[in-house]
Amino acid sequence: MSKKIVQTAGRDQLGDFAPMFAHLNDDVLFGEVWNSDAIDVKTKCIITVVSLMASGITDSSLTYHLKNAKANGVSREEIAEIITHAGMYTGWPKAWAVFRLAKDVWNEKVPEQTEKDRYQNTICFPIGEPNPYGKFFVGQSYLAPVSTEQVPVYNVTFEPKCRNNWHIHHTKSGGGQILICVGGRGYYQEWGKDAVEMTSGKVINIPPKVKHWHGAASDSWFSHLAIEVAGEETFNEWLEAVSDEEYGKLK
Repeated sequence: MSKKIVQTAGRDQLGDFAPMFAHLNDDVLFGEVWNSDAIDVKTKCIITVVSLMASGITDSSLTYHLKNAKANGVSREEIAEIITHAGMYTGWPKAWAVFRLAKDVWNEKVPEQTEKDRYQNTICFPIGEPNPYGKFFVGQSYLAPVSTEQVPVYNVTFEPKCRNNWHIHHTKSGGGQILICVGGRGYYQEWGKDAVEMTSGKVINIPPKVKHWHGAASDSWFSHLAIEVAGEETFNEWLEAVSDEEYGKLK
């Protein structure tokens, strides 16, 4: 799978002040244009650096795109050649200004991407922070709010082999939960039934009062949106962990 560009800077910095600009920045420019397939990401990085250089932009936005170029495979030798070549057309002072930024970027030690970072680049929802309900999970999971208004929606991410305990969604009326897989591979299982494999796009409707668990496959990260179905007097009952023996039967 090719690396997916995900950007939230527009909403993080201007979401309340300029929501349309934030949408165009995050969803159109970085969501659609950067993720189109006609040109590879490395080439797009080079085009962007040269475009900003030609416009005389040498602020933090150019630094960001220089770092992005480095992260997507542009070597120190290549960026030097790119700036030199572009400087012949855009002007020598601009080349000097960009070289000052590029030297800092290519001389710094950049930590290698973690497995979490690499997985984040394959999904469009944030992984979030360590799950505050982690005591009810085997392994490491993460939780990120997607919507906290009207209908609460959370993205739950599981590291490989991570799964939650058997549990039941209790309710007086209504209730239950909907899971929508948005990345990786995992499982959902109801008590007394075979496990159901979950891959991107799979939807699981969990009735209330049904004992079940869900989590990642042993060889894959896994993320699903969790949508709570409205009900009266709802609460979760957390039960025993899914044993290694039970889990080991899954492929």
